[in-house]
Amino acid sequence: MRRLAVEDAAGQPELWAAVSPVPKRAPHYLGHRDRLRDRALAGGLSALPDYELLELLLFRAIPRGDVKPLAKGLLARFGSLAAVLGASADELKTVSGVGETAALELKLVQEAALRAAKTALAKRPVISSWSALLAYVKQALAHEAREQFRVLFLDKKNQLIADEVMNRGTVDHAPVYPREVARRALELSASAVILVHNHPSGDPTPSAADVDMTRQVAEALKALRIAIHDHLVAGRDGVASFKALGLI
Repeated sequence: MRRLAVEDAAGQPELWAAVSPVPKRAPHYLGHRDRLRDRALAGGLSALPDYELLELLLFRAIPRGDVKPLAKGLLARFGSLAAVLGASADELKTVSGVGETAALELKLVQEAALRAAKTALAKRPVISSWSALLAYVKQALAHEAREQFRVLFLDKKNQLIADEVMNRGTVDHAPVYPREVARRALELSASAVILVHNHPSGDPTPSAADVDMTRQVAEALKALRIAIHDHLVAGRDGVASFKALGLI
């Protein structure tokens, strides 16, 4: 019986054959980074869709792995490339896969864009650079999750002295203190101001409270002979001008 068992086993050589390992397939994203970089260099960054531009940004923060799902996830979460860059670091980190390094990388891009936009206003009369001003205001505030009130202080030549955040608030309100605006204008020797705030709802249409607040600030500045050139309200849908609407 023992011999029979041996003979039976020997008669089935496949039982003794070495099992060939199943070859592993390379990850589908292998080489994707190099291909994407090559396409960016060959065709220009403007030819890339938003998610691929985000991928390129994320390559530096996440040196290995497939970041395409993360890029698409960010766009799905925030709605647009501008909204992704405008989101706070804490908001970015709510997306799975985004850590401190990736959030910092995206915020660096936003800050660089803001500084570039602000440079377009430097040493030039703001009134004659209106399109640049609107672009800067939209870049700075359109995607802020909380309402923010800031003031652009101008000199006698209507050149920008300072752009300062006077207060931050909630999703639908930022307290404004007219005396603080007047005090700061005196400290900076400003001759005029442009008030700016945002509507996180996305609709830049001024509210009745916005109109009343503007009137109070105007009264506080009038005694100091400091003019309000405009009040701009930024939202995802655009920038509204009090002056253009006949509210100033």
